[in-house]
Amino acid sequence: MVSLRSTLPLLLVVALLVFEEKVSSPSCQVVEDRGSSPQEGPKGGSSDDFKVMMVANLLLMGSEAGYTNIYFRDSYMSKFFRKSFERLKPDMLVVLGDISAKGSELTSSKWLSVLQQLQRILGPFLGLPLHVVLGDRDVGECNKLNAKSVNQIASSLPGLDSAGCGSFEVSNISFVSLNAVALLCGNNDLRFSVERVIERENLDLSRHDKKIKVVKSKATDRKNDIGDFHWRDNAVESGTGPVLLLHFPLHRSIDHCRGHKTLSESIGSHLHESSSPYLHRGYIGDGPHEVVQSMPSNATEYIFQALRPRIVFSAHTHKFCYHTHRDGTREVTVPAMTWNVKDDPGFVIATFRQNDAVIVSQCSLARESHVLMAYASVLVEEISKVSPIFKSQNYLKVKRGLEIMVEFGMWDQFSV
Repeated sequence: MVSLRSTLPLLLVVALLVFEEKVSSPSCQVVEDRGSSPQEGPKGGSSDDFKVMMVANLLLMGSEAGYTNIYFRDSYMSKFFRKSFERLKPDMLVVLGDISAKGSELTSSKWLSVLQQLQRILGPFLGLPLHVVLGDRDVGECNKLNAKSVNQIASSLPGLDSAGCGSFEVSNISFVSLNAVALLCGNNDLRFSVERVIERENLDLSRHDKKIKVVKSKATDRKNDIGDFHWRDNAVESGTGPVLLLHFPLHRSIDHCRGHKTLSESIGSHLHESSSPYLHRGYIGDGPHEVVQSMPSNATEYIFQALRPRIVFSAHTHKFCYHTHRDGTREVTVPAMTWNVKDDPGFVIATFRQNDAVIVSQCSLARESHVLMAYASVLVEEISKVSPIFKSQNYLKVKRGLEIMVEFGMWDQFSV
């Protein structure tokens, strides 16, 4: 009995280490799999498949991070990335905006600290191709948006031009990323630069029409106008263009989402988001464009007409959504991968098959509340052994008090 009691602390430490490894592993479910067998998930498939891990809204704070973020959340985020890399073996990583919590307000040195924090968290992903899309927190509000600041931020990220856009091809898959914030901000030089990128990609798509299906044998020169956007008729069939990456979701006439709901969404879908303590963590909120949750309809139509995207990946809302637009184009909105805004972070794995099929898998990660309650239980157990009087009703009261703190987000009172 004495020997068992003496080894109990060691057993608890081992149990915690095993627990940390287990909760760091992602859980993935296929949302839709076009052109593959139902048994194949993110870990299955052919060796010729190209697998992309899509994450969003990391909301890193760099040198302004508090103790909770540095020693707890960042530590677990590193484990999430490491275990996802080991288990899913992706070929590329895409960050769909908002890598910084308030990047547009940071000086050059503080922005550098955010990039250094990102490198520490990514770990083994640093050896893979990486593309980062600009988000509204990265570049700021419309009245503060200017070409110089965007160029400074974009120059520190791989594959972006001076307007914050990018186009690249990996494993015979074409990707185009757009600075969606610029498209939201009316007539400005940045928006015109983004439009030039879209028109250039439209011309490239038309030149390669021999490799893709077309609706008509010849494109016309007739121009169309919707709002402030202008484009020529595109004879290319919908869904045959590049993979589109942007921070804001495209406009949806009907907001219908498919996917596997998390436990919190299933239980509390009738409650407004504002009831969640994880949406009110200090500076963390909806961002500079809190009223705007998607691109306007005219910009969406312009993008569809010009690019005919194969599939669209977006972010910003912090929630997962799988939506099919009226023309059949699929859009996947990637959830936030941070405990700063959600108790249940997640990401998406997109597997591109050689037969042009795309497998979309929704992946979820451990809840912060569950992890904290596990630590709280161990802490109270240790205290109760030191003080036997503490074991009775006081023990139960303290344990329940810690659980309530976790449940209602009071943990963040100690994050600074």
